[in-house]
Amino acid sequence: MPPRKRRSFTAEYKVEAAHRVIDTARTVAEVARELGINDGLLSNWVKDERRRIDAAQAVGETPLQAVERAELLALRKRVAEQDKDIQFLKKASAYFAAMQQNRPGSN
Repeated sequence: MPPRKRRSFTAEYKVEAAHRVIDTARTVAEVARELGINDGLLSNWVKDERRRIDAAQAVGETPLQAVERAELLALRKRVAEQDKDIQFLKKASAYFAAMQQNRPGSN
């Protein structure tokens, strides 16, 4: 049997997967099969998310709703894309600055 590949999951993915169980009447096993992950792993994520929800409610805060979580995820993706664009522009700027210095007669 080949060794299993180790995968890492983002916090957002874990929360969304947990809410597929919490927000619906579906079982952990159903959702785990759908996502292609181990049901024990998903079960831990669900327990963690339920603890976070209970802790938030204990201090009078309400957890994010599904729409708010989706908006936050979309904003994070946009920021990540902008960071990539900024890095590209920095490299391109440095490249063109170096090219300007290497042009004949640019001393």
